[in-house]
Amino acid sequence: MDKVVVITGASSGIGAALAEAAAARGARVVLVARREHELKEVAARCRGNAAIVVADVTIRADVRRAVAEAIQRFGRIDVWVNNAGRGISRLPSELTDADIDLMMSVNVKSAMYGMQEVLPHFRERGAGQVINVSSMLGRIPYALPRSAYSAAKHFLNALTANFRMEVQARFPGIRFTIVSPGVVYTDFGLHALHGGHDSRNLPGGQDVGVVADAIVDAIESGAEEVYTLPGARERVVDYYAALGAS
Repeated sequence: MDKVVVITGASSGIGAALAEAAAARGARVVLVARREHELKEVAARCRGNAAIVVADVTIRADVRRAVAEAIQRFGRIDVWVNNAGRGISRLPSELTDADIDLMMSVNVKSAMYGMQEVLPHFRERGAGQVINVSSMLGRIPYALPRSAYSAAKHFLNALTANFRMEVQARFPGIRFTIVSPGVVYTDFGLHALHGGHDSRNLPGGQDVGVVADAIVDAIESGAEEVYTLPGARERVVDYYAALGAS
């Protein structure tokens, strides 16, 4: 796979696994996150095909710098993966302004910055792919303590779809992909705002490598809607059909 892939949130979890999976298929990867030591460890596992950018993707200037450094290093960007995110454990009736602000900053605004800052490069080339890592909670809000996270991912899905509509009207070679995993066996849950359960102890989850491979497949195929769990798409359809029937 002769592509340059930029991955945010690449120091652990899905981002780190994706970096290794993409590099294993021949991609050159640019790893973006705040933790330099962890980024260097991930880069070392990418067979010499990785560069790192230490940046906070909730800051637009940092995202703009990441775009510039990726292009400077590899000459172009083919795929931009907005993977940075954070969960929350708080009932909807207890949410504060600060809770909502953080969920929007980490899960929505960081992705918006990525899309907006890489878009001029993609327009200039007439091609490119944005992959936004969403969640099944962005389709079905079934986890009550994750209400603000779920809402942020719903927002991200709508924003992605509208970017697709706007951009592809003039640049059909630029693609926007939404990836919706379910529970993934990482330490994501442990880092949730206000604490959380270890995702690795929850039922019905997936190994992070399986999710990473599904994202690499989406890069190779250009698919625009990806569910990593078997039967997940049907579950979403059934959920909204049941709402309509009530």
